[in-house]
Amino acid sequence: MNSYQPQPGPDLYNKVRGSFVSNGTSLGKWCRENGASIQAAKSCLTGTWNGPKGRELRQRLIEASGVAESVRGAA
Repeated sequence: MNSYQPQPGPDLYNKVRGSFVSNGTSLGKWCRENGASIQAAKSCLTGTWNGPKGRELRQRLIEASGVAESVRGAA
């Protein structure tokens, strides 16, 4: 797994959501398929849930959405 760790906040939430949409899916669909609640996803991406499980879910979302790839491609 990549170690890309962006700052949680509204911008990260919007980037992840937008990336899922640009890939033809949605954050909600990913959550349903992966057993995560949309509330947990939003909380971990915005930083209100920042414990070990929240950080783990945030990293999974970043990788699955392609946000990490877009950052690596821009570097």
